[in-house]
Amino acid sequence: MEPNPMSAALISSLSNSFRQIPLSAIPPMLDCILASTPLTPLSLFSSLLDDLPNHIEGANRDGKLDSHYRTNIASLVGALCHLLTKAILEATLVPFFLRSIGISAGIIQNEELDGTRWYRSSVLKVSNDLIENLDTNKDYTHSLSGSFPLPLSCHVLSIILDAGLRNSLAAPATDSLLQNGCCYAVKFTADLLWNLCNVTERLLLQSLENRSCTIGFLLPVIFKAFVSHSSFKISVHGQAHILSRNHFFMRMWTCCRKLFSLGSLERRDAYSILSLYLSYFSCTETSESTDMTDGSEEFDVRSEKDLWNEIKRGLVDEEGLVRKQSLHILKTVLCMSSGSQCHSGISEKKSQGKHSVPHGVTKREMWAYNEAKSLGVGKLSNTVDSGLNSRQQWEAFLLLFEMLEEYGTHLIEAAWNHQITLLLQFSVSRDSFVSTISRGVHQNQSEIWDEVFSWLSILWKRGFCHDNPQVRCMIMQSFLGIEWSKYGSCVKSVPKSFILGPLMEALNDPVHHNDFGVKGVYSSKTIEGAAQFLHQFSSYLYARERIIFLNSLASLAKRKSFSRAGLMGLAECIAASAFGVSEFNDNKAKSCEDGLVDNLQQEYASENFPHDDGTELLDVFRYVLDSSKQHFNPSYRFRVCKKVVEAAASSVPASDVPLEILLHFISTLPREVTDYGGSLRVRVQDWLLQNHYTVHWGGIQMKLLASVNGFPERFTSHHHLVQNFDDEDLDAWELEVRRWARVLFLIIKEEHQLVPLVTFIQNNGTNICKQNNHSEWIPVKFLILILGLIQEIQVMQSKTSKRGVKIQTKSEIDLLETEKQSSDTEVSDIYTMFTDPLLFILEELVSFANLSCSIFSASSNMEDKVLPSSVRGRLGGPSQRRLSNSLTTAALQAKISSKAVACIYAWCAQLRSGILLNSAFTFVWKFFFNTIASPTCHSETEAEVCIAAYEALAPALKAFVSAFSPQTLDLFRENCKSLLPAIEGKPWLDSLVLSFLQNINDLLAVGFMARTRRAVLLNWKWICLESLLSIPYYAFESKLQLEDDSFFFSDAAVRHIFTDIVESLENAGEGSVLPMLRSIRLTLELFASGRLSSIVSRCNGVDSQMIWRLVRSSWILHASCNKRRVAHIAALLSSVLHPSLFSDVDMHDTDNEPGPLKWFVEKLLEEGTKSPRTIRLAALHLTGLWLSNPRTIKYYIKELKLLTLYGSVAFDEDFEAELTGNHDARTEVTLLAKTPESELTEALINTELYARVSVANLFYKLADLTNRVGSSSGKKDCQAALESGKLFLRELLDSVVNDKDLAKELYKKYSAIHRRKIRAWQMICVLSQFVDDDIVGEVTHCLHIALYRNNLPSVRQYLETFSINIYLKSPSLVAEQLVPILRDYDMRPQALSSYVFIAANVVLHASKEIQLRHLDELLPPILPLLTSHHHSLRGFTQVLLHQVLCKFVPPMDPRSSEFIPLEKRCFEDLKLYLAKNSDCMRLRASMEGYLDAYNPKTSITPAGIFVNRVEEIGFECVPTSLMEQVLNFLNDVREDLRCLMAKDTVTIKNESLNIGEGPGSMEKLSTACEEKLFTELPKDAQLDFQKKITFSKHEKPEIDSSSLLGKGEAYKQLLEMEKEDDLLNQLLKSRSLAMERIRGNQQDIILVASLLDRIPNLAGLARTCEVFKALGLAVADAKIVHDKQFQLISVTAEKWVPIIEVPVNSVKQFLEKKKREGFSILGLEQTANSVPLDQYIYPKKTVLVLGREKEGIPVDIIHILDACIEIPQLGVVRSLNVHVSGAIALWEYTRQQRSLWLTTQQNT
Repeated sequence: MEPNPMSAALISSLSNSFRQIPLSAIPPMLDCILASTPLTPLSLFSSLLDDLPNHIEGANRDGKLDSHYRTNIASLVGALCHLLTKAILEATLVPFFLRSIGISAGIIQNEELDGTRWYRSSVLKVSNDLIENLDTNKDYTHSLSGSFPLPLSCHVLSIILDAGLRNSLAAPATDSLLQNGCCYAVKFTADLLWNLCNVTERLLLQSLENRSCTIGFLLPVIFKAFVSHSSFKISVHGQAHILSRNHFFMRMWTCCRKLFSLGSLERRDAYSILSLYLSYFSCTETSESTDMTDGSEEFDVRSEKDLWNEIKRGLVDEEGLVRKQSLHILKTVLCMSSGSQCHSGISEKKSQGKHSVPHGVTKREMWAYNEAKSLGVGKLSNTVDSGLNSRQQWEAFLLLFEMLEEYGTHLIEAAWNHQITLLLQFSVSRDSFVSTISRGVHQNQSEIWDEVFSWLSILWKRGFCHDNPQVRCMIMQSFLGIEWSKYGSCVKSVPKSFILGPLMEALNDPVHHNDFGVKGVYSSKTIEGAAQFLHQFSSYLYARERIIFLNSLASLAKRKSFSRAGLMGLAECIAASAFGVSEFNDNKAKSCEDGLVDNLQQEYASENFPHDDGTELLDVFRYVLDSSKQHFNPSYRFRVCKKVVEAAASSVPASDVPLEILLHFISTLPREVTDYGGSLRVRVQDWLLQNHYTVHWGGIQMKLLASVNGFPERFTSHHHLVQNFDDEDLDAWELEVRRWARVLFLIIKEEHQLVPLVTFIQNNGTNICKQNNHSEWIPVKFLILILGLIQEIQVMQSKTSKRGVKIQTKSEIDLLETEKQSSDTEVSDIYTMFTDPLLFILEELVSFANLSCSIFSASSNMEDKVLPSSVRGRLGGPSQRRLSNSLTTAALQAKISSKAVACIYAWCAQLRSGILLNSAFTFVWKFFFNTIASPTCHSETEAEVCIAAYEALAPALKAFVSAFSPQTLDLFRENCKSLLPAIEGKPWLDSLVLSFLQNINDLLAVGFMARTRRAVLLNWKWICLESLLSIPYYAFESKLQLEDDSFFFSDAAVRHIFTDIVESLENAGEGSVLPMLRSIRLTLELFASGRLSSIVSRCNGVDSQMIWRLVRSSWILHASCNKRRVAHIAALLSSVLHPSLFSDVDMHDTDNEPGPLKWFVEKLLEEGTKSPRTIRLAALHLTGLWLSNPRTIKYYIKELKLLTLYGSVAFDEDFEAELTGNHDARTEVTLLAKTPESELTEALINTELYARVSVANLFYKLADLTNRVGSSSGKKDCQAALESGKLFLRELLDSVVNDKDLAKELYKKYSAIHRRKIRAWQMICVLSQFVDDDIVGEVTHCLHIALYRNNLPSVRQYLETFSINIYLKSPSLVAEQLVPILRDYDMRPQALSSYVFIAANVVLHASKEIQLRHLDELLPPILPLLTSHHHSLRGFTQVLLHQVLCKFVPPMDPRSSEFIPLEKRCFEDLKLYLAKNSDCMRLRASMEGYLDAYNPKTSITPAGIFVNRVEEIGFECVPTSLMEQVLNFLNDVREDLRCLMAKDTVTIKNESLNIGEGPGSMEKLSTACEEKLFTELPKDAQLDFQKKITFSKHEKPEIDSSSLLGKGEAYKQLLEMEKEDDLLNQLLKSRSLAMERIRGNQQDIILVASLLDRIPNLAGLARTCEVFKALGLAVADAKIVHDKQFQLISVTAEKWVPIIEVPVNSVKQFLEKKKREGFSILGLEQTANSVPLDQYIYPKKTVLVLGREKEGIPVDIIHILDACIEIPQLGVVRSLNVHVSGAIALWEYTRQQRSLWLTTQQNT
């Protein structure tokens, strides 16, 4: 190709120019040419390369290569090289790597789909040949570019850009050239920067790898480019653009915001971007100092509010690395990075003299002040008035945050409270630290407060989430301890998100509630503090804000799972927040300073309570109540309910919410709290009636009452057609009515308020048959309404007339007594008021019931039909009926109508009689007869209708039987004669019951019913049978008199019924268990020959075979039951262990074999050891039976012993909940045998004590029975009681003496053996009343054996009490047994102490007739024990003897002249000494009147053992014994003595440390160490030098201690040994010289480990000090080196390293002494100013202080240190073992000293 003439001319001109300029000027000249001409580097390179041969030929033509040619060729070659670089970079290399990035990141593929070419848009000049080549060989270039990893491509381009930047900065007149467009280097750099900025923005929003490459390679060089230039001018396809720093920063910030919203990894990358940005552009740079080419304002990311929000989010992130990055960003933005940060407390100004302590500062606050000062936080105390500026506040904030992240617990504890208080105080009341970041964004003070508390909440949240529970507790107490009242309305600025999030989560943390639930108190200091804070917080919220906040707070129960304490805390906080409503007006005045009062008043006055808000609030409150039901303790639930009710009453007007919502909320409350006697009844009534808000909400009571009275009309009327309904509809209606009736009688205060309801009943009940077909009125609903009213009034009546045993809390009993009188009158009036209208409509209801029940008589013509899918879909529902919709509706209507008639009849029969009631009775009885006379079923539909008939019959029959009366008996007789003529002359109920059983059994036998439907029918069978069997019982209760030879049942019928029940008992379903067991109980009552014999035919009773079948079936039923229901267990006990059976001896023992009842009791109690409620209920029932039948006790000694020694869980919350909320459970428990002591039962039934408490009460009552005199049968019972008591006593005594566990002497306190011993001896004390002369010898023999054995004082006190009562009951045994024992001075001191206590109390509590005799017998052997060497025996005797002397030795009259015997004067002086001696007085004072209150007679009663300590049940109800009190006192005295001795020792040590202040003191220490080593040398020397004496064979027998010195040969050997002393001396000298050399090589570092107390750490440090030749190791007690564990770990290191004893209290003086000797005092501790170990240069003479294992170095020692060093840590766990830390620090010291020594050696 011919060269271009212009190009040729240019080439010629260039060649001439190259000759005239130096070689270094050629590259700039070429850059100017390329910038000013359209030539590319490649074309110019080709032209010059073509011209190069011409120059070479010219040189060869002349034949020589002179300097002119050499210069010309060199210049041309230099130009070629420069152009080659340009051509490769611009035309090939840069586009290639840009394309490689595009392929790796997927940018090119995505843009090719859009028809664009990413690399074509590059501003770099890419040759068309290259583009065509890239397009032609696309696959090849794609594979080649893809083979380069993205990090390599980014790295290459970053290097190219960096080189370009350096060239552009090196070019002269860069700015002018850029403006003229003639600097190629700057243009190339700008073009490449443009491309890389575009690439960077795309890569940052892609994968993690792409972001890492961008952040690691591209962003640093891009930011570097913008440091030197604020903008670059770029030409893109001929169009001029400006690439400005401002615009790029905004694009990067946009990317960061997108990354923040994606996830944790993306957030970390965004922080990395910001960190790079802030590292290149310091916080001191201002926009004024930058010349912006585009004229726009400099972008400053610090002015972006989102940045600060993201920093806040990062500081509380769960990931530690994110928190660190966020903290770094915050420090950088605030210009407080670790390199430049200077805490306000690290002031170079040293205060002169001592600081004055602020007035009123406590010791702990002063400690916190000193600790904070050492950490570098502010000048405090004296400069508080001057305040903290914003920078100092930020420093305090950063320090507190770093404390939580890095520092030890003791440092947080020391400085937190003080610093957070100051930070809060000055940020709120003075110049706030957020003002430095607000930059004019916040317009008013309220917004500034919001920002301040948003930052403070970060600290609190991090504290609540700290790993250390101790720190979490401290932060919580610090937050709750803030006096928020000082800050006024600022408290409302605490972020709601913080309260609803971290604060409530922390409140759910169990670590804050250690005292929760203790002694029945379901609260804690933390809960109280949180409630107080929220009360303060909500009181400043606006009315609308408060409702929204309450809703959000209560809604937490839906979103989170709360523990018991957490849910209680939530309820307390809800109540406290709601209480803020009532105090809102009081706090409005406090907002005057903000100028907001007018606005608040205007809002509050104009804002009505929103309807939807009240609905939502009650809904979330109801959810809180539902959540409390999962916790079984009723007291706990009642407290939660109380708080929720208080919140509802304070925040929601009852009349402003829909009635349905209000009814639903009230129904969620437990009935026990709103019924008569309920703890919340009055509070709920006040809320519903709004008595305390009548001024604000006028007419509320009338509005709510009108709504409630209008409910019946709305309920029974429907505006849409309702043809059919099912069981679910029925259940929903019944629930709705129960809710309404409950609220109705809560708001009714006067009778006239019920008149509209009575009128409604009369108007609608009289024409119910006419309205049956009315589509807008459903009669069933009307009947459900009637039944709901009756049920509610009956509940009210039962609450006001409680009978029997009911376990209640004291508060419930008190409240019940206060309301009982008024409630009785009120309920009786209501009862009477509804009787007449119900009686008035009864006839109409009977007609309607007859009409409805006709469905059952028509069932014989029914055939099976194909059920619709809607019915088949409900077959698995609650009813599982297999009927069509129409038949289901008819059956349900019949069921409700029959039940309504029966219930109204039972209701009215109590107050009225007459013909109106006769029709109802006749209907029920005919319905019963028709049901049991129904023919055999031939289809499934007929069977289902029969089931529905029995379902309707069961409740009707139950209501009918409960109202049995004389009139009922007459009606019953007449109906029986008319319906069953064959019954004449037979027992009245035989035919009825047998026909009933036959019919229902036939129905069960048909094959049409599914298994589930047969189970339903069985359930109704047993319910109906229970009602039929109850008729004789109700007749007897009503005192009915039958005609002669008239009975209800025959013996055969009763046996048949009994057999039928027992045979079905094993397979009973859960719903049938209770009615079956009750039927058994009623059947056994009929068998008994007692009270019902007058109305039951003569029967032969039961035989053992029948009872055997019963107990075996019952046991199978009980064992197969998965859930131990209280009602089922109680019914099982009262049925199987029936009192009528228990009196029969054959039921307990038959031919020395267990009888049926005995077998059942054994099985039951054996299983009961695994079921606490079973054994407690069994103990309750059995002890009542045993008390009624003492003759049976002898068969149950083993069982009595089991109950005595039994112990299990202390509290069964489910048990308590069932007793409280389950009517059947309460009823069945009251039917158990009468307990010997109802008070103890009520108090202890739900504790582990109750089993043995019931046994103790049993024998206490039996002991009273033995003293009674009455009939012959009574004498037999007394004798049986006495014999059983003796038998049980001997059994227990034999166990405590011979049993393997109970006789053990060595056992741990609070162990299982300890507990069993206490239980056994507690019972033995109760049985002491049964000791008679015939067994007293055997008893005392066992007693003395037990007393002589070792036992803990808690057990021994019961032995002593039992012994005292034995000797008080048998005075003759005192001289016979006690006196010789007291004179046995070789007895164990423990046993002798017990006998002293026994003797003293025998003297003190004996009867007056023999008291002096006992004194004369027992005082002489006791007196010598005052001189006992055993301290506890001596002190024990002094206390007891003082009591005796004070009672029996009257004070002498000093004025009396009569002669006083010597012994009396001795006793008087002894009494005076014991009374006046200070130690004896202190000892008696520690007894706290124990001896005065002790009464051995009351101490053996159940009340004395258990009841007196019910309120504070401790370990097995055991009080602190006198011996324990004496021992505790003596131990305290000894401890005080040890402290005094230790203090004296410390004083002596400190004085010794202060001696020798001169330069020779170190030599003295060295000498002392040398002497110590020298004293140990002989022992060590013997290890190396040993002289053996070897005897000849014939001399060996003569070598002994007596003949050795008498032998001449032995003397010679001794002389030889003496001659060898010289050898020993030489050895010692050599060892001494060796020790001198060792000391000469020791390093000048002393480790102070006096604060450590763990032996392994101390031993390891000793070994480390020996390895590195430390100068010494300071420990608190040098005797520790003799510890076996120490020696095992140290491996003799203590023999080679000096051990210096420095007690803990002397550490400070020791360090000050060493500092005066020239040592530098260092501490290994993390503080705010600690220096990393690898950055610290150790002084040669160093003392290194190690802190405690957990707490670190105390603050008073930190102040002495010259510096603190810390070991840099990279892992998650932020601590090292103290031994490991000391070893690392010691090695670093050794490494530095060795490096220094090597450097010195090399220099010399």
